[in-house]
Amino acid sequence: MMSGNGELLKVEDLVVTFNQAGGQRLRAVDGVGFAVAKGETLGLVGESGCGKSSLARAVIQLPPPTSGRVLLDGEDLTGLAGEALRRTRRKIQMIFQDPISSLNPRRRIGDTVAQPLRIMRRGGRAERDAQACDMLAAVGLDPGDAIDRLPHQFSGGQCQRISIARALILEPEFLICDEPVSALDVSVQAQILNLLREMRARYGLTMLFISHDLAVVKNICDRVAVMYLAKLCEIGPSEELYRSPAHPYTAALLSAIPQPSPERRPAKIALVPGELPSPTDPPPGCRFHTRCPHAKAICKQVEPEVKEVGPGRSVACHFPL
Repeated sequence: MMSGNGELLKVEDLVVTFNQAGGQRLRAVDGVGFAVAKGETLGLVGESGCGKSSLARAVIQLPPPTSGRVLLDGEDLTGLAGEALRRTRRKIQMIFQDPISSLNPRRRIGDTVAQPLRIMRRGGRAERDAQACDMLAAVGLDPGDAIDRLPHQFSGGQCQRISIARALILEPEFLICDEPVSALDVSVQAQILNLLREMRARYGLTMLFISHDLAVVKNICDRVAVMYLAKLCEIGPSEELYRSPAHPYTAALLSAIPQPSPERRPAKIALVPGELPSPTDPPPGCRFHTRCPHAKAICKQVEPEVKEVGPGRSVACHFPL
């Protein structure tokens, strides 16, 4: 059942930890919570290593999170296992960062795209092959030319189209895109982004779009969540967040976006010099205080709570901008 406020996905206090050498525990995701409305695209941005991909994999239960809840249509995915989880996974699919390595190098493309139908025991062989051809055509590939070929015979952009076809063939409600264009040339990136927009409109998709490229995120997302050292520091509507960031880290990220015109140069945010904090031993208080030019004594001692600063906007900062 859809909740009354139209939320399709809700993440509550999600924690993901990994064992490290020497008995250390790395908290890759630390108490993250957010919701995504039906038909919305939420962007998730942050530096490499901040926990974006770990969060995405925990949402789809690959592997399940250490603690917290992931609600899809009101159903807690973290409480499912075996056949029940397999049936529910039809509703939520994922596109991975490296399109070539995400495809089986020994499996024909037609079999790769049809495989989700076979796993879900939907239709006979002829029916599955026909649906695979239709989906390949929908993502802009010639089915007659593609179905009997292997992944190494395609470019990176074509492999990503195949990955999108495989993800959409089960008609999911929620699609996770984990940096789907970062491994592609700039010209091909635009083609894949346009394809994702088209697929979102055609199939009524709700999406979580992960990227370190803020310019790409602004181009495709309705709202944006900013992540730093395993925690969310700001979330809000895309246009508002880009126009007026509330967290110093968000402002620093936005100032680093390259400008197409040499006459438009945003003021660079002067971060505190020094080594980046270790994710295995994050600093106390606000995790950004070691780099923040606005940090005060309280920032070093007390972790800021996520507070609403406007309609649909929240920030975890003692002194929001």
